[in-house]
Amino acid sequence: MLLTPFDAAAVFAAGMGAGAINAVVGSGSLITFPTLLAVGIPPIVANVSNNIGLVPGGVTGVLGYRAELTGQRSRLFRLAAAAVLGSLTGGLLLLTLPEAAFPVIVTVLIAVACVLVLLQPRLSRWLTGRRMPHPHGGPWLWLGVLLTSVYGGYFGAAQGIVLIGLLGVFLDEHLQRINAAKNLLSLLVNATAAALFILVADVNWLVVVLVAVGSALGGFFGARVGRRLPPALLRGFIVCVGVVAIVKLLS
Repeated sequence: MLLTPFDAAAVFAAGMGAGAINAVVGSGSLITFPTLLAVGIPPIVANVSNNIGLVPGGVTGVLGYRAELTGQRSRLFRLAAAAVLGSLTGGLLLLTLPEAAFPVIVTVLIAVACVLVLLQPRLSRWLTGRRMPHPHGGPWLWLGVLLTSVYGGYFGAAQGIVLIGLLGVFLDEHLQRINAAKNLLSLLVNATAAALFILVADVNWLVVVLVAVGSALGGFFGARVGRRLPPALLRGFIVCVGVVAIVKLLS
């Protein structure tokens, strides 16, 4: 379908906002996806096109946090396998299953992730005395990333919040380094699902271009701002975004 100039501008602006929020925390799809529905794009086409369009924003977000990725290569190689496998599974589910209990599942995931982010320092201290130190987070983190990536391949809004919650609990790292790892894993999830969708799904390429350019710009500026936020402020921002996401999904 064709977009009016006003609709195209709205989609572009939503892409910028999504790219910025994804670089800082995640859940940018909660801006772009409703916007695409509002301008008349069918839900599955909107979801698929949005996923593809947000990949460039993920790239600029990762580049903006490249300093915080230093020293995490081995860990991220391990978790990358879970991200790719989970994303392929979620993408296939999107293309084969009807939309059903999805809003309820997403709402629960976001709520749990917000609790994890809020309690992350306390949980990390509690777990430190009750587990063997593991630089890669151990098998439970790998499984958590796998399941989160299934969700990310299926829809993806707020997968960044879930990933930050998981990584923060299982890794003894500064929140900014956790955010950098989250950005890379989220990019892998989105890029894997995008490759699948390009091959087999119905894509609105005008939407893809508008979201892609907007999210790339937003991701660049979002990373510059996000890296300057202190952990407490970043944690508060993450929870606020999560609460807004829950309200949107339940409204």
